[in-house]
Amino acid sequence: MTDSRQKRIYRITIAGSIVNLVLIILKFLAGIFGRSSAMLADAVHSLTDLATDIIVIVFVKISGKPRDADHEYGHGKYETFATFIIGALLTLAGLGLMVDGGVHVWKSVNGAVLERPTFFALIIAVVSILSKEILFHATIRVGREEHSNAVCANAWHHRSDAFSSLGTLVGVAGAMFLGDRWRILDPVAAIFVSLFIIKSGWDIMHPSINELLEGSLSKDDEEEIKRIVLGVKGARQMHNLRTRRIGNNVAMDLHVKMDGDITLREAHSIATAIEIELRKRFGHSAFVNIHMEPVEEI
Repeated sequence: MTDSRQKRIYRITIAGSIVNLVLIILKFLAGIFGRSSAMLADAVHSLTDLATDIIVIVFVKISGKPRDADHEYGHGKYETFATFIIGALLTLAGLGLMVDGGVHVWKSVNGAVLERPTFFALIIAVVSILSKEILFHATIRVGREEHSNAVCANAWHHRSDAFSSLGTLVGVAGAMFLGDRWRILDPVAAIFVSLFIIKSGWDIMHPSINELLEGSLSKDDEEEIKRIVLGVKGARQMHNLRTRRIGNNVAMDLHVKMDGDITLREAHSIATAIEIELRKRFGHSAFVNIHMEPVEEI
C-alpha cells in the first residue's frame, strides 16, 4: 500500500471517529434527558461505528505490509477480515435495535404509556442524519478511489447510522406531536430501520465470506481473463483457470498452450505479454501464475 493511500484512508477514518465520538455522547444524553428509547438504541449503533473505525485503522495498516516469508501473497486478507467484522457488527447492531424496539412495542401493547420524547432528542436526530450523510459521501469517495473494501464498508456503516437516525426522527416526532397512543411510533420506527441495517450488514459480510472461503472471481471476470489471454499473439488455448481474491488484489493460475516448436525464450515472452495484459485490467499487484504447455496438433 502506498503512503498516500494509507494517509487518505487514515484521515477519513479518523475524521469519522471524531464525529462518531461526539454523536455517541450527544445521543446518549438525548436518550436519557430527551426520554427516547430509540435514541438510546441509536447511540449504541453509533458506538459500533466507532468500533469499526478502529478496526479499519488497525487492519488497513496491517494489510498494507509487503510480502514476507510468512505471507507470500501479502497481507490483503487482513482487510477482508476487517470488512467481515464490520458487516458482522452492523448486523448485530441491527438485531439489537430490533430487540430493543420489540420490547417497547410489547410494553405499549400491554397498556404501558411510553414517555414523551423532548425537542432535545429531535434536534440530535437531525444533527446525526446530516453529519452521517456527509461522512458517508466523503468516506465512500475515498474507498472507491483507493479501492478499499473496508473503507467502503465503513462508509455504508455511516449511511446505515443516518437511516437509523432518520427512523428515530420519525418515531420521536410522531411520539411528540400525535398524542399518547402514538408514542409507540418511536420503537416501531426503530424496528423498521433495523431491518435495513441487518440487510446492509449481510451485504457487506457476504463478499468477505466468499473471499475468505477462497471463492472464485465472477464468471464474467473469468471470461474476460480468457479473452485477454487468447488475444495475445502466440497463445493458442487456455484451460485449468483458477482465480481468487486476496484483499484488494486478484490471484489467477492458468495453463496456456503454445506452439511446441518455439524456443523457451519465445514461450517466456508470450507468457510475459499475457501477464502484462492481465495486470493492465486487474491491477499491477495482481498475482499471475502461468503454466506453459505445447499445443496438441491434430
